[in-house]
Formats: sequence, C-alpha cells, structure tokens
Amino acid sequence: MDAAHLTEIRAREPGRIERSWQKRSRRPLTGEDGRLLIVAADHPARGALGARGDESAMASRSALLDRLATALSRPGVDGVLGTPDLLDDLLLMGALEDRVAIGSMNRGGLQGASFEFDDRFTAYTTEAIAAQGLEGGKTLTRICLEDAGTAATLQATAEAVTSLAEHSLMAMIEPFLTVREEGRARNLLDPDSVMRSIHIASGLGASSAYTWLKLPVVDELERVLDATTLPTLLLGGDPQGDPHDTYASWATAMSLPATRGLVAGRALLYPPDGDVAAAVDIAAGIVHGSTT
Repeated sequence: MDAAHLTEIRAREPGRIERSWQKRSRRPLTGEDGRLLIVAADHPARGALGARGDESAMASRSALLDRLATALSRPGVDGVLGTPDLLDDLLLMGALEDRVAIGSMNRGGLQGASFEFDDRFTAYTTEAIAAQGLEGGKTLTRICLEDAGTAATLQATAEAVTSLAEHSLMAMIEPFLTVREEGRARNLLDPDSVMRSIHIASGLGASSAYTWLKLPVVDELERVLDATTLPTLLLGGDPQGDPHDTYASWATAMSLPATRGLVAGRALLYPPDGDVAAAVDIAAGIVHGSTT
C-alpha cells in the first residue's frame, strides 16, 4: 500500500484505523527464547530526522514506511516502536500482524528546544495503548540535574509506569543522565552515569512488575547491568562508523545473561549500503540466533 492510498483511507475512512486495531492478530510479548528485536521509529515526532550524518534522512514518510515494512517482514523481527501516526500507517499496510507494537508516549521534548528536558507526554496514553491492543508503552527519561524541567518528566514517567502496570502492559523506560552543552543535550555514557540513571528509572512508578529498561551499549556493560534485575533491551543508537564494529558490540552485549534483546532504529533502517533486509537479518541472528 503506497502513501497515496494511506492518505485516501485517512481522508475517507478514518474509522478504519480503529477497526483495524481491534482486528489485528496479536502474539505474546516474548517468544520461546524470551528475547526481543524491536525496530524503533519514533524519532521524527521529536523533530529528530537525522541518521548517519544526514540531517533529513527520515524526512520522507513514504521512504521510512518502505524501510519499516521491509524490516518487519524479516524473520526474527518481533515488532516496532513508534508514535500513533506511524503505527497507524503500518497497521493499514498490514505490517503489524503477529508483531509486537510498542507505543512511544513522550515526544514533547523536541530536539534542541529550550524545554527539551520537560519532555511532555504528547503521543500515546496508557488508555489508548490498552484500548487499541498494543503490547506496551515507552518513555524517554532524560535526567538533567541542572534543568528543573526534569522533575515534570520524572513525575509523568512514574505515572505512566503505574498506569501501564495496572493494565498489565510493558513499560519500557529509556533513561539517561544528560547535560546541556552549547544549547544541545548530551547523554552521559560513562558506566557510572548509566548506572545512576538505571537506579533512578527503576524506582519510578508504584509497581515495577512490568518495567523494562532500554539502555545504551557502553563500556563495562556487565558491571552496568548488575545495577538492575529488570529485563533490559539494548539501544542500537545511530552509529557513525563501520557497521561491523556495531554488530560486534551488539553480539558481545547480547552474550550477557541480563540482556533480553535489542531496540534499533536508524542503525538498521539506514545502513551505509542501503540494504535494510541484510542489516535486519544480522541483528536478528545476534538476538535470536539462526532465524532460518
């Protein structure tokens, strides 16, 4: 289904989206091996369109949807993380059948904004996630000790974790200790800073029963992951170097028993050679082993 057809449905049959969510074929959150490979595509809603040095790489919605459809068609890919506009498109395309769908919740901390750390929940709500039958919700939780906007983000994240747990839905928290330098946010990726962010995030909400963490691959990862008993998914990020080095770092990290999978977007959707299927297949092999 091309972009023009999607627009036609949205204009003439908007109720088809809700009906399609109710009819979607669902699957358990995790398979037999207990691991997940999730393709992430919630960056554009925060105004972050860049990938591998191209600041407008994700600007074309039709091209992004084509790449996502390719990724979701590959064996070993469990699902996708996105905002409502994008997941609704994929739903109409039939790409979410028997796939995990995770709704991105807070996208209000626009990239480069003065209010970036007061990261408002402007996308999915827990009620919408539950009503539409998504498998969980995700929050970006950046913690800047010098920005008072962090307090509102922490409170809203805690409320989201609590409400998702009340519906027995995954709450995926992506925490970072962050600083602002020359008007831009920079995540602190040294082991001790990541560990500190883990402890802060782990304590959010009235229940941790359904909380998962999404964490970057950093040095001393085994020591870092000893900071939590929560299921942990690794963050693919936006690597700039040789993709083989990226794959090697993922493989090393996935060998640790605490890791439960990978959430990767730009690294898989915009590989240097443009071959999305090949990049996704390598990631699936790292996460699940052989998928053939």
